[in-house]
Amino acid sequence: MRHILLILRFIGYIACSIACFSSSVYADNLAVDMAFLTEKMSHPAALSNLDPVLSDAGVQGAILATKDNNTTGMFTGHHYELKRVDVLVGEDVVSEFNQLVADGYQYVVADVQTVTLKKLSVIAKANNVLLFNVSSTDGELRNESCSTNTFHIIPSDEMKADALAQLMLKKRWTKWFLVKGTDHEDLRFTKAIKRSAARFGIKLVEEKTWSFDHDARRTAQAEIPVFTQGADYDVMLVADVKGLFGEYLTMNTWRPRPVIGTQGLVPTAWHRTHERWGAVQMQNRFYKQAGRWMNDIDYSAWLAVRAIGEAVTRSNSVQLDDVKKFMLSDQFSLAGFKGVKLTFRQWNQQLRQPILLAMPRAIVSVLPHKEFLHPRTYLDTLGYDEPESTCRL
Repeated sequence: MRHILLILRFIGYIACSIACFSSSVYADNLAVDMAFLTEKMSHPAALSNLDPVLSDAGVQGAILATKDNNTTGMFTGHHYELKRVDVLVGEDVVSEFNQLVADGYQYVVADVQTVTLKKLSVIAKANNVLLFNVSSTDGELRNESCSTNTFHIIPSDEMKADALAQLMLKKRWTKWFLVKGTDHEDLRFTKAIKRSAARFGIKLVEEKTWSFDHDARRTAQAEIPVFTQGADYDVMLVADVKGLFGEYLTMNTWRPRPVIGTQGLVPTAWHRTHERWGAVQMQNRFYKQAGRWMNDIDYSAWLAVRAIGEAVTRSNSVQLDDVKKFMLSDQFSLAGFKGVKLTFRQWNQQLRQPILLAMPRAIVSVLPHKEFLHPRTYLDTLGYDEPESTCRL
């Protein structure tokens, strides 16, 4: 009985010590204030009622990362706060961003469209604010429209297209039939695909534009076989970012060929079936918090907030200039559940990371493979390498 009482007293002492330590740490914590800025966009009608329209994409990843940062912050004397700002469709994103700047926010995670990010980048540079792009995949933002105070977390269209091209080259499926939509995002992805095809010696044997304005759900079996007649090919590549027709190509094409691109085998930063390198615990924690699976923007937002936390912790500074300098240094790295350390490219501030090639319910491969050699890191075989970049920071 005496031994039991001693053990209970010891446990009580330890619990009290932890509580006192935690309270004293939080009392002396240095605050790191971050904001998550979302530009709400109008969405086209979903092809299926099974596809939910998410109102919290991105911010859930940022919330989870803030919790992770504060776990470390208990011992480093830093406390992270995240402010959520949603700008409704048609409202002024720039004025909301200016208000964040006026309120003293120096770290802003931005889920906005390309044209908006260009405007915000000018303001961020003028006011010494760091922007973290977690949704726009436009290669222009990493090249002629790059900005010294904007970091790009989500992979670019070119990185995704290169990942597809590398796997197709490895399989020797080098003859592509391209079907593209007419939307601006479709044309942008098409441009990235053509760049990758030329880069890896792949031939586009046929190219067609899907210009039908009717619902293909009831006519796919009759129209798509006729539409996809033409030259022989190894794979059908589709550029349909909004998902207006691409889902109906699989199993309806004239020739029995795989479908890749924005539908079929899809290049993505994150996928709910990804389980390697400890990703399961990340998937479970996110699902418990959000009640849904993590998507690309959630993952990119998580990485953005974790990058801030990692740089603050390891540079031992909350000063923005010190944080930015450390992020671009050789000492910075980020664990992203992808088997390698993630770092920023100094020439355009894009986060290096592997690309997952996924089917709806399975991961097919993780690119790049190590046989794609590079003098710096094989991750730089995806997207614009330094000699190819037109970014001048």
